[in-house]
Amino acid sequence: MKIGVIAENPLESLALWAGIVPTPLAQTIVGMWLARTIMVGVKVGVFEALAEKPLTAREVAARCQTDPRATEKLLFALAGAEYLRVAPSVSSCHRQARRQEDQQEGQPGGDTAADEGQENHDNQDHYQLAPVARRWLLSSSPISLRDAVLHQFLDAQFIEHYEEFVVTGRPVEIHATMTPEQWGVYQRGQRSGASLYAPEVARRTPVPKGAREMLDIGGAHGYFSVALCRRHPGLCATILDLPAAVAQSAPLLAREGMGERVTHKAGDALTEDLGVERYDLIFISSLLHHFDAETCCALIKRAAVALRPGGYLVVQEVFRLASPREAGQLGALADLYFAVTSEAGTWSPAEIAGWQREAGLSPRKPIEFLFAPGTGQQSARKPR
Repeated sequence: MKIGVIAENPLESLALWAGIVPTPLAQTIVGMWLARTIMVGVKVGVFEALAEKPLTAREVAARCQTDPRATEKLLFALAGAEYLRVAPSVSSCHRQARRQEDQQEGQPGGDTAADEGQENHDNQDHYQLAPVARRWLLSSSPISLRDAVLHQFLDAQFIEHYEEFVVTGRPVEIHATMTPEQWGVYQRGQRSGASLYAPEVARRTPVPKGAREMLDIGGAHGYFSVALCRRHPGLCATILDLPAAVAQSAPLLAREGMGERVTHKAGDALTEDLGVERYDLIFISSLLHHFDAETCCALIKRAAVALRPGGYLVVQEVFRLASPREAGQLGALADLYFAVTSEAGTWSPAEIAGWQREAGLSPRKPIEFLFAPGTGQQSARKPR
């Protein structure tokens, strides 16, 4: 899956085919305009304000406590981006229906001048949610991405360091520099994104028959552990993550009502004692892209020691393909982003499988997720 320039009429299609559309401008300035417009719409509460019924810009501004004229500009932009739609004015519809009733009954149509004056007063566009906004951006939606979009404000700060990284090679090291407030945004955003494919993860993750103990390394919000434990009633999970992550993600886990079956343990996965043959399943999701190859290999070796014979070590990541010829847009861009924000970048399934073999495990064929394009699992089993 990739973001691209899409023609809206036959003439634009022809221009794209002829190669005369300035796609670099469309993918940069227009892309930035679009992203920030959606982000601000979520942050100021535009979509929540329109959840129940269509409203005018002035009514939305009153609910969001924003400037009416500026709010009209934002709503107009969101309508152009197809996140909102323009609905007929409710009062105008009522007046039209009344006029039709009067005409059918042979009565005069009322005071035309008065009607026109009222119509001028009420002749403001009423905006309503487009299906994409109602499905993804309302906090009440079962698959809401509201927090994931708010997370993009944090990402916007991180990507400001791209030039510095390319010139100096020094990453931002976000996990060592984030404030408690930023950690909260980060955890809520990650939890929101996980809801997209947690059911698929629970269904496709290999779990040994009769498994009792699971270790989720770097699992933070714990939603993948929750999904797995709900699918496997005999399974309990321990989520190991940094103290700052646990402090912000503990309330998110508490809402799941899993009690003692899914719990947090504050610690550093790189130094924590993982034990010996203690777990039936060790799950490492979206963590290895923060570390260099040597660190990843060492962590997998320690995890292999902590795994019981017959158990599975599951590494879940945004995969990087082996060469630029094969790399898709998402995987390649994610590789740069993670290199800037930590110290490594994405890894290929072959590289992860190599570390698993070195740890004495037997890698399985990698899988890719339908509901999280570019993301997959490289799993390995410990011989009995």
